[in-house]
Amino acid sequence: MDMHSVVLGTSGTTAAEVIAVARDGARVELSEEALAAVAASRRVIDDLAAKPEPVYGVSTGFGALAVRHISPDLRVQLQRNIVRSHAAGMGPRVEREVVRALMFLRLKTLASGRTGVRPVVVETMAAVLNAGITPVVHEYGSLGCSGDLAPLSHCALALMGEGEAEGPDGTLRPAGELLAEHGIEPVELREKEGLALLNGTDGMLGMLIMACADLGRLFTVADVTAALSLEALLGTDRVLAPELHAIRPHPGQAASADNMLRVLAGSGLTGHHQDDAPRVQDAYSVRCAPQVAGAGRDTLAHARLVAERELASAVDNPVVLPDGRVESNGNFHGAPVAYVLDFLAVAAADLASIAERRTDRLLDKNRSHGLPPFLAGDAGVDSGLMIAQYTQAALVSEMKRLAQPASVDSIPSSAMQEDHVSMGWSAARKLRTAVDNLTRVLAVELVAATRAIELREGLTPAPASRAVLAAVRRAGVEGPGEDRYLAPDLAAADAFVRSGKLTEAVEEVTGPLA
Repeated sequence: MDMHSVVLGTSGTTAAEVIAVARDGARVELSEEALAAVAASRRVIDDLAAKPEPVYGVSTGFGALAVRHISPDLRVQLQRNIVRSHAAGMGPRVEREVVRALMFLRLKTLASGRTGVRPVVVETMAAVLNAGITPVVHEYGSLGCSGDLAPLSHCALALMGEGEAEGPDGTLRPAGELLAEHGIEPVELREKEGLALLNGTDGMLGMLIMACADLGRLFTVADVTAALSLEALLGTDRVLAPELHAIRPHPGQAASADNMLRVLAGSGLTGHHQDDAPRVQDAYSVRCAPQVAGAGRDTLAHARLVAERELASAVDNPVVLPDGRVESNGNFHGAPVAYVLDFLAVAAADLASIAERRTDRLLDKNRSHGLPPFLAGDAGVDSGLMIAQYTQAALVSEMKRLAQPASVDSIPSSAMQEDHVSMGWSAARKLRTAVDNLTRVLAVELVAATRAIELREGLTPAPASRAVLAAVRRAGVEGPGEDRYLAPDLAAADAFVRSGKLTEAVEEVTGPLA
């Protein structure tokens, strides 16, 4: 795939393409096949619009108001009104990458030829994306059923030249001004087009795809920090032997154990220095690290499968079928996506929880096997990393609250016509916060584990560990010593993890990790 250009056909798109458009600003092109399919489905809608029989979304009102037949002279107003009235979001603006993913995924469905919009609608949406114009979308407004209605409505409003949007320079301006500046003609929506722009799971799906990418990287980071903690605690790597994981054949568990074993290869600390306090077994937070991280990896694999299926879907209501029928359906319900968003929040919280327990063990002189209290320079005068663990614990506590599922809630809406909703948008929003917090939690473990390894004087860490120590010090995270202003160290470690440089440093020694 050319990272500077993504071509949309009728068969959907990929997670990598979504991320390229959302995060990297890749241009969007529409294939001739897609434009032909869009035109063909529009002819079906035009034929239905000319008939006297009412068709939902074409010649009727919406939701609980679908009982009213709308005369031809009011249909442009009908489509304009659904966008204006549904653009009812409140609260802070959501991130630019989320809005770009939302718009691109809606465009993906429009380009499938299953929604009945005119080619000008898909061409205008692609032009807005390519111009770097990002409509203002608010935090609150979607129930995750009938799609992400309010968020998508704010995007549709911008296509009409109304509302506010962010220009490519980051400045908020009236959307109409931005369209004019880039030579984009606002769209006057016709039959079904307003509805087609609003009726999808695109916001929650876009956030799921980005969370999957981020968590994929963080599971590798967690294996590295767990290995560093095991090494710092003079633990044994015998529990990572592949034959032990083969007899419980969860693929994620085997991958995590293999990662840890490769990080620890050649260590002079693991399993050889327990004479002062013999241990038959290491604590669960150390010994069971592959089992917990591995379960998260398998959860992620399931979430990716759901995302792939949703990416192959054309979510709209009503939908234009290949045989020309236009049928109402319930495919806009966000349950499949909402469930895995919640599931990933559970996995992220548990991974953060076990990482925090390893950090606490490193800081406790009664359980750290010879390390100074709180890894302090002069304990008592210095507090060391005592409060770094407090910060980590606060993050974990919030993640546990965020792990409470959103998808089990439902508040009926639209006069009980839409009487069961998915809350998938809410599940996605809290997962983004959970992923952000997990990054910080692992950064704190990294700070503690690297400091602890350096305090094991006279013992030689694994080559991969030494590579991490060198890289993290270059990144501005200082080593052992007297107390200093600690927040900058933690911020530097956080940035180091987010940048991918931790994994890069390890892989220079180990080769690619899972």
